[in-house]
Amino acid sequence: MKSAWGSDDPTKAAFPFLHGLALSEAGHSVQIFLLGESVSLMRKSLAGAVVPVGWPPLEQTMTKVAERHVQIYACGACSRARGVLQMDLDQWGAKFGNPAIFVSLVEWADRVITE
Repeated sequence: MKSAWGSDDPTKAAFPFLHGLALSEAGHSVQIFLLGESVSLMRKSLAGAVVPVGWPPLEQTMTKVAERHVQIYACGACSRARGVLQMDLDQWGAKFGNPAIFVSLVEWADRVITE
């Protein structure tokens, strides 16, 4: 899954995590690549403040995603530009990504879902 939605639209920001969790629970292998504003969601304080319409705070969903070992990548350049640090990613088991990793995920996937 790929997303660039950030905290300016909490519901859209939550979709890759909500849908990624549902897909993982249904037995599918899922990886999430965040870019642009969405990398800011790696900050736990922001994830706790993002509340999508009709859903619990994003932090709760992200915790479940991390518990299921869904791999999350945050664009490295996007993260550096927004001050997102390795310690922000570590709490979710996430890694910094780059264009080569994004290409490898597209090649790995049977389907790519963009949110």
